[in-house]
Amino acid sequence: MAGTSRHNREMMINAKKQLAECSDPIERLRLQCLSRGCAGIKGLGRTFRIMDDDNNRTLDLKEFIKGLNDYGVLMEKEEAINLFQQFDRDGSGQIDFDEFLITLRPPMSNARKEVVLQAFKKLDKTGDGVITVEDLKGVYDVRKHPKYLNGEWTEDQIFRKFLDSFDSPDDKDGKVTKEEFMNYYSGVSASIDTDIYFILMMRNAWRLN
Repeated sequence: MAGTSRHNREMMINAKKQLAECSDPIERLRLQCLSRGCAGIKGLGRTFRIMDDDNNRTLDLKEFIKGLNDYGVLMEKEEAINLFQQFDRDGSGQIDFDEFLITLRPPMSNARKEVVLQAFKKLDKTGDGVITVEDLKGVYDVRKHPKYLNGEWTEDQIFRKFLDSFDSPDDKDGKVTKEEFMNYYSGVSASIDTDIYFILMMRNAWRLN
């Protein structure tokens, strides 16, 4: 699996440690998400998207605070208001949550972003911008998977489990968008110091040229 569980564990431990010493509201929210693992930021994105009833991809202060609470983010109301105001640059009382999530992602170098997009394109065989079980057939080989070998899981179950690892714990729909893939790997990236090692890991995991 391309975000190894060891990296995930290390990152969660480091994020919790850093949280104790951090006072910047954006960084604190980022660390709270990362302390849940690689899929933490993506999970917050899902929570906000569910709340976006009118599908306009913006949130007002009330929705923003409710989203943080629903996701279990520990934050004083005053801190949440301060955070919201940092993103509401034009003072309209609305924030664009795509922009919010991009800012929240741990920074990734262009070289890292490029290799993540390469992996996504390889997996998204149909080219519709979403990875599904159908896309994985022929790209991800399950035959060496121990649970396939012992007959415990079918091919489809393994594919679904694989997609679930990118999905948010509370909202597994068996589909992974480019944004979710990038959010997931920004979490993995936060746990890996050098570009060279990250790129090597991605190339090996996805057999990229």
